[in-house]
Amino acid sequence: MHLSAIDWIVIISFFIVFIAIGLVVAKKSGKDSKSFFLSDRNMPWWLLGVSMVATTFAADTPNFVAGVIREDGVFGNWIWWSFLLTGMLTVFFYAKLWRRSGITTDLEFYELRYSGKSAAFLRGFRAIYLGVFFNIVIMANVCLAAIKIGHVMIVFL
Repeated sequence: MHLSAIDWIVIISFFIVFIAIGLVVAKKSGKDSKSFFLSDRNMPWWLLGVSMVATTFAADTPNFVAGVIREDGVFGNWIWWSFLLTGMLTVFFYAKLWRRSGITTDLEFYELRYSGKSAAFLRGFRAIYLGVFFNIVIMANVCLAAIKIGHVMIVFL
């Protein structure tokens, strides 16, 4: 299988468009950390919620779904659909509250909501757990997905 001229045009156009978008918005996003991470708080709450849910879909998502279906059959796909409930709660409930609180990170939420030594322990535990252990597992899954996708793409080239 070989790539035709139209394939190369689509691939090159994709990169040109996204590089152009990056160059245009780079100037606006570099003012300070809030403008970079929070878009100067100019986005509506519902778009932020959709964005939060969209970030859960990555290269490892198809591996997860395929594994669930392989192990449990099509019935297992209902596990995947059950995530819809939490995703909808994120979009229509938590995102609005998150926006109203004026915070940037979940650790700021813990600081705002809880106080004292137990809050400090919670923030430290969560930072170490998510920052080290959880992210290592997630990155391992993403790397595995990239290897599998790359293998399929190289075999077909």
